[in-house]
Amino acid sequence: MIYKIWRFARPHTIIGSSVSVFTLLVLVVFYTPLPNADCIIDNHYLYLLSDAGLPKIGANMPRVVGFIPLVIEKTTVFLSLFFPSLMACLACNLFITGLNQISDIALDKINKPNLPLASSELSLKQAWIICWVALCFSLVISWSIQPFFGYLIATIAFIGTLYSMPPIRFKRYHVWAASAIALVRGPMVNIGLTVHFYTMVYNCSFIFPDWLYPLTLFVSAFSLGIAWFKDIPDTEGDKEFGIRTVAVVWNRTQAFRAGVTVVTLAYILIAWHYLMPNIGLNFLITIGEVKPIVQPNLLAGMAHLFMLFLFIWQSWRCDLNNPKSIHRFYMFYWCLFFLEYLMFPIIL
Repeated sequence: MIYKIWRFARPHTIIGSSVSVFTLLVLVVFYTPLPNADCIIDNHYLYLLSDAGLPKIGANMPRVVGFIPLVIEKTTVFLSLFFPSLMACLACNLFITGLNQISDIALDKINKPNLPLASSELSLKQAWIICWVALCFSLVISWSIQPFFGYLIATIAFIGTLYSMPPIRFKRYHVWAASAIALVRGPMVNIGLTVHFYTMVYNCSFIFPDWLYPLTLFVSAFSLGIAWFKDIPDTEGDKEFGIRTVAVVWNRTQAFRAGVTVVTLAYILIAWHYLMPNIGLNFLITIGEVKPIVQPNLLAGMAHLFMLFLFIWQSWRCDLNNPKSIHRFYMFYWCLFFLEYLMFPIIL
């Protein structure tokens, strides 16, 4: 039964949610200096003391924050937040992916007959029980941590419901479907979780970290690719059930090329941001403000150019007339998604 639930949860989405939660918390705890010293101390979190002799924040503050002398204390705080936050996110992920399969049983019998519900390995009653338990669990855990996190999880679950269930059913319209996926995977996960972790760890009003906006913009563009690529092998069933994906409205080739173009531009933009920061996103987002000169991050820029090379190489190899080739490309694309999060703390 556990293996059936694992497949019902769509493992690549579970892994994607896990690495995003892990990386965002690492970046908040270890890579995010505070601009002031107005926070308080608490026995459970890494709140900064304003009068405890700890280093004040200034222009020379190191990239990896030194508020707490011992790494073990940071690690303790990391673990205390990571596991409950991860459980809430994964339960919400299970609810959304499960609800999508419940609404698509007939469709999946054509497009994805090996899924547990479409293949009758799970009954409809079992699927509904799993979804409702997952939703309740995610809401209880998230609200018990802090109200903001509860609102965030509830909003993501609500958008996931609108995506799959009638009468709204965003997935029927490619613009709304792609927008919903990009909104959740981009701003809501990255900005929302960062605000959640930041306020819990430091007990301060949220200040936008420098690393957050390039990551959010990139993942949002990457999520558009997810929305378009995932529907390419499913055109037969989608046409029959009136699901107007990009691959149906245009065709497989045009949908694939559109996704490749968007993701390629995203890689070029984020590489440009790190190789030439003073004329990249830093300049575009802070027009009208005087900012100090930012040194280029050669490692980050070159890493993204290398990832772009891998992406283009795999896109060239993809045969749109071969379902196995499309699936292999799509799974590789998700690996690039995982790798983006996992390498971010390293390249910074």
